[in-house]
Parts: sequence; structure tokens; C-alpha cells
Amino acid sequence: MKLASLKSGRDGRLVVVSSDLNYCTDAGLIAPTLQAALDDWARCGPALQTLSEALERGAVPTERFHEREAHSPLPRAYQWADGSAYVNHVQLVRQARGAEMPESFWTDPLMYQGGSDDFLPPRAPIPLADEAWGCDLEAEVAVITTDVPQGISAEAARDHIALICLVNDVSLRNLIPNELAKGFGFFQAKPASAFSPVAVTPDSLGPLWDGGKLHVTLSVDLDGKPLGRAETGVDMTFDFGQLIAHAARTRNLCAGTIIGSGTVSNRDAAGGPGKPIAEGGLGYSCLAEVRVVETILHGAAKTPFLKHGQVVRIWADDASGHSIFGAIEQKVVG
Repeated sequence: MKLASLKSGRDGRLVVVSSDLNYCTDAGLIAPTLQAALDDWARCGPALQTLSEALERGAVPTERFHEREAHSPLPRAYQWADGSAYVNHVQLVRQARGAEMPESFWTDPLMYQGGSDDFLPPRAPIPLADEAWGCDLEAEVAVITTDVPQGISAEAARDHIALICLVNDVSLRNLIPNELAKGFGFFQAKPASAFSPVAVTPDSLGPLWDGGKLHVTLSVDLDGKPLGRAETGVDMTFDFGQLIAHAARTRNLCAGTIIGSGTVSNRDAAGGPGKPIAEGGLGYSCLAEVRVVETILHGAAKTPFLKHGQVVRIWADDASGHSIFGAIEQKVVG
């Protein structure tokens, strides 16, 4: 089943969306918001599934579903923690600045706790007060959990994945070095993120979901031109069960916790850094990786970070070419 939050109040109005993303039906009699549904998922999940089946049969009242009217599935969340499951991305960044990568990075996930009180709608602009901050997109996969107990195993954690979606984890790259130098992590360098219009249950993805990884082509366009076509199921060192277990090592995770994969990144078939799409590669899911590869190969980066007026589009299609989650499409504005 597919769920969305239409813009209404602070937490949106929960609707069930048809599999083709053309229609939706109000879910208010089951739960007014997605967070309310997640808080009582044992009851609401099956009830929403029944409503979804009725929607597909045309047995309930419907309205047209317009992606531009959707907020992020959770317009605000109790917790948003972003991992770095694609270690290739981390390795390239460190290689470009001549830093060794500790062996522990391959066995212990990196993760930061992001701001979750004010997500952007998937079709809302990216506000950028100063281009000198180095604004970047980061195309990722994310999962939304039910209540997760502290100390859970990676295998058991997979059963707590309620929904899957996409995310643009916006980063201000030029603010990162000074913040990290203080030894206390990101804050100003990580402004509001935006999530796909629709979040999807694992069972509805069929073979595209293996229990811990999503297997799709993550498409990224910049100003209408292909930037990335990375494979989400490839080169993912840590699956979502492992990421959830890592986050829950010392604490419970509340229902509605969002866990991100980090920037999706693939190595070249020959084992080196990924190539641009124009050169037969799968491209990139963020501009920082473009710049890193340029630095490794040519000694300096030439691709600029995002400028005012540029448009980012992120989506994933199924085997039939139909959009699974809807599209994140955002214009950078001053």
C-alpha cells in the first residue's frame, strides 16, 4: 500500500494512494495523520491495507492525487537519523582530501541525527540564503519504523520497517568543515530535508525489497539533465536492519523514526570511482561526489554546487517504468 500526507495543518491529512499514484482516499476514520497511524500500527496498518484494497477496487470515494499537494509523508518526525550505508561514497570523499579511512568504517556505520521538526514538502523550493554555503542535493532511500526496542538485532530490526520512501538530504557543504572541526557534528550544515510524496509498505514492493535493501534505479536529474542513475541495492555495505540496530544500540526508537541510507553511491564496474552518465557510468547522487571524482582524476573540482534557479528531481521507477514514490522536485531559491 501507498500512503501520503496531503498539506493540512502541521502534520498533514493521511490518505491512501492508488498503486498508479492517480487517486487517493481519505484515511481519517482510521487515523488522522501518518504519525497517529504509526503510533498504533498493529491496528492501523491492517485497517489501512483493507482501505487500500478497497481503493484499488473502486469501492470507496476517491479524489485525484496530485503530488504537488502532498507534504513529506511525515511533515515533522520525532527522529530523523541518517546513516552512511554506501561506504564507497565515504571512501571517495576521504581519498580526495588525502585522508585514510579507518577499517571500522566497513563494520560500524556512520550516522548523524538530523533536524526533524520541519521537513520540506517534496515540491517545495530549497531555500538558500547564500550560494557561498555550497548547497548540495543528496538522493537517498529512507525507512520509517514502528517502535523499536533498545538493543535489537539487525535481523529483528527489519520487522520494524513500516514504510520506505526517498529523501533529498540537503547539505551545505562549505559549512561542514568548520562544524566538524569543533568535534561536535553537523548542525547548520544540515538544513531541512524533503521526502518523496508517497511512502510505500515493504510488501507492496515485491522483489524490489529484500527485507533490508531496496533494489531500484535511483534517478536524479539536475536542470532536466541526467545526473545519477545509481542502483540502490548495489554497494550498500549496511542494510536497513543494520542501520536501525545501530541507532537502537543505546536507546529505544519511537514509532515514526526515519532512518536514511546516506547518499546512494556505486563504484565503476572496473572497481574505480563511478563514471558520469555521459561516459557510460551510473552517475552520481550528489554534487560532492562529482567534485570528489574530478579531484581524484584531474587534481581539482570544476562542477559548482547548486545555484539559485536550478532544479533538482529525484525519483525511482518500477520495472514497468511507473513511478513508485512520486518525485521530489525542488527549485533552489534565494
